[in-house]
Amino acid sequence: MSEPSKTLKATLMKSTIGAKPQLRATVESLGFRKMNQTRELPDNPSVRGMLKAVAFLVAVEGEPYIRPERSRYKIWRKRSDKKHQRGN
Repeated sequence: MSEPSKTLKATLMKSTIGAKPQLRATVESLGFRKMNQTRELPDNPSVRGMLKAVAFLVAVEGEPYIRPERSRYKIWRKRSDKKHQRGN
């Protein structure tokens, strides 16, 4: 029989709502569809690179998951000019 291939267990911990399209596409290409979904992924350099890119959204078994303090990955919107023109 063949050798058991090495796999990584990854869980989607944070939502991709408001994330940049490139990050959202990376999460989808890893096969995640729902929050707290766990996937077994092959252990190869391409998958490790994708997991590193979305490390603040995905927890990997055996590595500590540090929840981000502030959402730096979201698409920032411009504030309304009307409110600031009034001086309030």
